[in-house]
Amino acid sequence: MKLANGWCTAALLASASPGQESSPIAAPQDANAQKRDALALIGEKLAVSTAPFYGKGILAELRAKLAALPADAIQKQCILRVQLGDALLGFGEIEAAIAEYERGVAAAEKSGAPRAVAASRRKLAMGWLRRGEVDNCIARHNRDSCLFPLRGGALHVERTGSTKAIEQLLLSLQADPEQLASVWLLNVAHMTLGSWPDGVPEPFRIPARAIASEHAMARMFDLAPDLGVNVSTRAGGSAMEDFDGDGDLELLCSAIGYDQPVSLFERQADGAWLDTAPQRGLDFQVGALNLLPFDADNDGRLDLIFQRGGWGGESGRVPNSLAMQQPDGRFVDRTREAGVEFAAPSQVAVANDIDLDGDLDLFLGYENVTPDVRFPCRLLRNDGHGRFEQIQRAAGVENGLCTKGAAFGDYDNDGLPDLYVSNLGGPNRLYRNLGDGRFVDVAAKLGVTEPRDSFSCFFLDYDNDGWLDLYVGCYDSGDRSAQLAAWYRDGKVPAQTQRLYRNDGKGGFTDVTVAAGLARPSFPMGSNFGDLDNDGFLDLYLATGDPDLSSLWPNVMFRNDGGRRFQDVTDATGTGHLQKGHGVSFGDLDGDGDQDLFVRLGGAALSDGFAAALYENPTAGKRWLTVRLVGRESNRFGVGARLKATIEEGGATRDVHHLAGGNSSFGGNSLQAELGLGSATRLVALEVKWPRTGKVQRFTELPLDRIVVVDEGASAPTVLPPATVQPLAAER
Repeated sequence: MKLANGWCTAALLASASPGQESSPIAAPQDANAQKRDALALIGEKLAVSTAPFYGKGILAELRAKLAALPADAIQKQCILRVQLGDALLGFGEIEAAIAEYERGVAAAEKSGAPRAVAASRRKLAMGWLRRGEVDNCIARHNRDSCLFPLRGGALHVERTGSTKAIEQLLLSLQADPEQLASVWLLNVAHMTLGSWPDGVPEPFRIPARAIASEHAMARMFDLAPDLGVNVSTRAGGSAMEDFDGDGDLELLCSAIGYDQPVSLFERQADGAWLDTAPQRGLDFQVGALNLLPFDADNDGRLDLIFQRGGWGGESGRVPNSLAMQQPDGRFVDRTREAGVEFAAPSQVAVANDIDLDGDLDLFLGYENVTPDVRFPCRLLRNDGHGRFEQIQRAAGVENGLCTKGAAFGDYDNDGLPDLYVSNLGGPNRLYRNLGDGRFVDVAAKLGVTEPRDSFSCFFLDYDNDGWLDLYVGCYDSGDRSAQLAAWYRDGKVPAQTQRLYRNDGKGGFTDVTVAAGLARPSFPMGSNFGDLDNDGFLDLYLATGDPDLSSLWPNVMFRNDGGRRFQDVTDATGTGHLQKGHGVSFGDLDGDGDQDLFVRLGGAALSDGFAAALYENPTAGKRWLTVRLVGRESNRFGVGARLKATIEEGGATRDVHHLAGGNSSFGGNSLQAELGLGSATRLVALEVKWPRTGKVQRFTELPLDRIVVVDEGASAPTVLPPATVQPLAAER
């Protein structure tokens, strides 16, 4: 264990209170084997069921419905043929799907309904586009693959799929010229062949200027294929974290599939990356759409919770997992013993010290999809030893809606962490912490219930004023591809968009979405924030998509322009991946002071897996400071602490604020505080306000471009030696 550069885990354990040297929960020796067997059995049952994204039983069900239809039920034949084609495509049976789509087109033409003809031809086009994806983006995967706008290595060598797709899309638009979803796919198909934009008929063309970046930034290259961390799985969560306390960040990702294990990539002495999940007891933790690293028993070692069953409704009654890290680095499943095992659909888990007793409590969000299927959210109070008590009913945070995201943050600066809950198809909640174990929903009062169809969310101080602002992603249930086409082609803003709420410093919020340049469609499932250009202002990365295979939309990178507005820099940075995005993690992987970006790509459908992306940050010449917190009275990793760095820059001073442990509800940044300090010539002061006591430590005249360890209550921080830069890959 490299104490000189690490998070001093060994020192933490040596100074821990009695009973904290290791987890006091006595898990049975076969705990991992029991969970392994349970998950394997669930996977087997789901595979033959009609459960969405898993069960092939849907094929037999649709075929039986088709066989039972009378010959004159043309419209129903068309609908069922297309549905069967969708199911086959989702299971990777591309040729069979194309054949069903063709039968659907024939039925639609026989019915004489132009819109049905247009829609079924668009589906047929998608079958051919998928053929092109598999033959090129997947079979010939490279660092340019699927990056919007497509160029270079992203252009298709095997051209049949896109060529045939274009033929069908033009026929679709001939039947219904206003079908904007076909307009979008037509432009994407031409991009794959290098014939965009000029090859697209003018009425349907998205102009190049519409996707041009609003600010110049250096290109970030996807090094995952070079480093061997481009594990290809379906949708899942991600984290970039120092799990073994040696000072280096590792990469963790999960997947929704029950045949796709967790991967934990650790960098070896020779620079190679190795998946150590099997050795660490994590390889059987399958089926997790999302994950959360947090210290459950406050022993200085990070544990993991895996949430399962998201989107599943009744079929999502799958138990989650709490994997607790042991002194030897292995993880043991202690979910049931800890009191946190729930079999209900979820992809939401966040942690904070809600009662300020020095340990981390949990909020688990669950999905209520029908009046008959109710899954309350869970608020779990930690007893300090990794056992949890359910208090959601008494606390008033059961929610009762379809929870897709959540975030803790002290929005009113009263020292108590509040809770924002994002709901799909209902109003969002802002639960204000009253400090006595109860929360009250003030979202309507403060005007932060929108958007009604939302997903991931987070608190961040985007304008560096010391008050937490709020970002909420929009997952509008309308025709998303059509909305994107209308935006890029015509600049049309949909009725419902993502939201940025600026904290007014008086206990309220102002909707600044339009003024900040974010009033546009994006549809992120995963998201997160980081400081890409090290200027001290937090940028946004939105990982977009939905379970439909035709949802080929670019992920979006927004640069924060000095806390005034956000600029689209997707094209410039090369981060506009068209594959489905989920877990998003920022962190300094190579020790050069800027944040790299790891993205868990892949959709929910059985055949929609894709390789993870790791974008190396090329930022140079900007100053930085990394702070590692060691809590004593507060929780060990300082989650919830507030940091303020005062810098001298250009003859003036300004502040850079940071929320320790601040994260999106779908992605995991490193718990170490990585602060960009722009063109600072001097670090005037660093202040750390600890969450349990509210005490502030202030340190002056610290060096720039260094890692410091701040021990709660210590008179001075530990300034580590200059970091050793470990390039992620050889020069390109």
